[in-house]
Amino acid sequence: MKYKAVIFDFDGTLCDTGEGVMKSARYALCDYGYNVPDDYSQLSYFIGPPLLVTFQEKFGASPQRAQVLVAKFRERYSEKGVFESSLYDGIRPLLAHLKNDRVKIGIASSKPQKYIEILLKHFGIEKYFDAVCGVSFEADCEPKSDIIHRCAKELDVSPEEVLVAGDRRYDIEGAKLNFSGSAGVLWGYGSKFEFIEAGADFIVEKPEDIESVALGFFEQTEESTGIFSGRIITVHEDTVSLTDGTTAKREIVDHNGGVAVVPLTDDGNVLTVRQFRAPYKELVCEIPAGKLEKGERPLEAGKRELLEECGATAENIFELGKIYPTPGYCSEIIHIYGATGLSFGKQQLDEGEFLDVKPIPLESAFELCMNGVLRDAKTIVGIMKIRELKKNGSIS
Repeated sequence: MKYKAVIFDFDGTLCDTGEGVMKSARYALCDYGYNVPDDYSQLSYFIGPPLLVTFQEKFGASPQRAQVLVAKFRERYSEKGVFESSLYDGIRPLLAHLKNDRVKIGIASSKPQKYIEILLKHFGIEKYFDAVCGVSFEADCEPKSDIIHRCAKELDVSPEEVLVAGDRRYDIEGAKLNFSGSAGVLWGYGSKFEFIEAGADFIVEKPEDIESVALGFFEQTEESTGIFSGRIITVHEDTVSLTDGTTAKREIVDHNGGVAVVPLTDDGNVLTVRQFRAPYKELVCEIPAGKLEKGERPLEAGKRELLEECGATAENIFELGKIYPTPGYCSEIIHIYGATGLSFGKQQLDEGEFLDVKPIPLESAFELCMNGVLRDAKTIVGIMKIRELKKNGSIS
């Protein structure tokens, strides 16, 4: 199913407001003599639900005392806590992609509208939203289902055409009461078990998954069966649920990923290496590359491979992006770097590794890519990217 609109929760979904919320809750509780932990992070249950409810449920405050605690909370939060926040990684590009997909975007939050608007402006993302629905300071216990319904109305879509994305069960339950689709997000303050128990339609691990769900492309893994586990790869068969309610099988190869480097010498040559590649049973000419060790940073791996295969170190090494070489069945990601200001020492080849270094003038390497002589994907991408940078003057 393709959704016409996505309605986001705010705290714990778009923005990590946890530090400010928890510190302000602790500030209020301490001021009125409640026994609270020294570590504010243990108050994470304040993220999401209305404050009035949490003060009563977790600390046994009377409704009247809860109102006083909320006022004390806001005393600190309004001046300091609201800015103890950050956007989650990937949120900004997600919003831009949804806009390009012509999906309407809204916010339905139990957070006071004023705070939401302050933060949207603070992060410069207010332009992405077609409707923003929070609560007022006077009526901050509005049920989440009502806020979602109100937001859908402002977006001019029926609730059934809406995907609600949130990090707590309140978001999922609010969506279900409106017959909306629901996606529990794992980067916030909720858990997979919480979403399963609440009946979430989807459980997503990263922000870009929301776009896949909204467009009807997302595949949710229900079961994974191991087939092979080796030194470099593992293979498993997954059963996945599709957005139309059917299931399918996927054979997947897991790989730690790799790095590749385009070394450009001062006289304009690209350093390539020739080695025998067993899967193709032939000699392949490619840029220096290798696999990532578990936990290794790609940049450090790139420097290592350049030294091992070419005996070179670089004064300047810079990102050229990353590629998915075989997205149909393999999880491998190759990080590509450019390198200039080269100095040379001795190769440090691994045991059983045999290759030689072949310098090729950059323009000649480009022609070899275009006429099909060079066929290695990472090499073609790397050479074309560094040639473009050279042409536009980005590198000398």
